[in-house]
Amino acid sequence: MPDYNKPLPYVDEESRSFWEGAKRHELCLQKCQDCGKFHFYPRSICPHCFSYNTEWTRVSGRGKVYSFTVAHKTGLPAFQQDVPYNIAIIELEEGVRMMSNIVECRNEDLSIDMPVEVVFNDVTPEIALPKFRPRHS
Repeated sequence: MPDYNKPLPYVDEESRSFWEGAKRHELCLQKCQDCGKFHFYPRSICPHCFSYNTEWTRVSGRGKVYSFTVAHKTGLPAFQQDVPYNIAIIELEEGVRMMSNIVECRNEDLSIDMPVEVVFNDVTPEIALPKFRPRHS
């Protein structure tokens, strides 16, 4: 594992289960046990019905590109080697949207509604970042 010089996520009590799942290469989301809806980003209360009765659930990791942009400049030196890079909003099959990058795909080949699946980038012994790649049915 090469040295990783980019910012790392802040892991707190609300997000710890998400990052522990990612470390195992599992995409986990919180699901409300009262209304049955998934939500993301990690938080202690369901944003749909305001219940505290949530549990972490492993999900499919499949979805589609909802939106994306390609960054041609960066304000942080650590990302300079990656320019140009994409930033995408992924709509997961479970209905939530999350921000990530599309890998194993040229930026010019990205498209809205492109089917994708999660892959994990082990950046440190403790942190694996979820990324997405094109999914071929």
